[in-house]
Amino acid sequence: MAYSNHRGLTRIIKAFGYSWSGLRSTFRHEEAFRQELLLCLVLIPAALWLTDVGVERALLIGSLFLILIVELLNSGIEAAIDRFGDELHKLSARAKDMGSAAVLLSFINAGAIWLLVLL
Repeated sequence: MAYSNHRGLTRIIKAFGYSWSGLRSTFRHEEAFRQELLLCLVLIPAALWLTDVGVERALLIGSLFLILIVELLNSGIEAAIDRFGDELHKLSARAKDMGSAAVLLSFINAGAIWLLVLL
């Protein structure tokens, strides 16, 4: 990777641009991310409506953001592996399955948090 001469505020602005580009690209190319984002758009207002305590709201909404974060990482893993080709390889399959398992665990985590907070 090339060395960057950007420092200070310029580096922060550039980093934000790269992050925004990653979000846009994921939204454009990953259906799972779009579905999870839609889920968040429905459940975040529900979290605000169902709870009055700030910590409870933070737990409910934070668990949803964790799903999106893990999906972004999983999509990055899949994209990096797919870059090398479509041939089947057990290590590629294992890496993709592990990323998928991380998404599943983030959903289980969110479900448990929502159940515990709302019950």
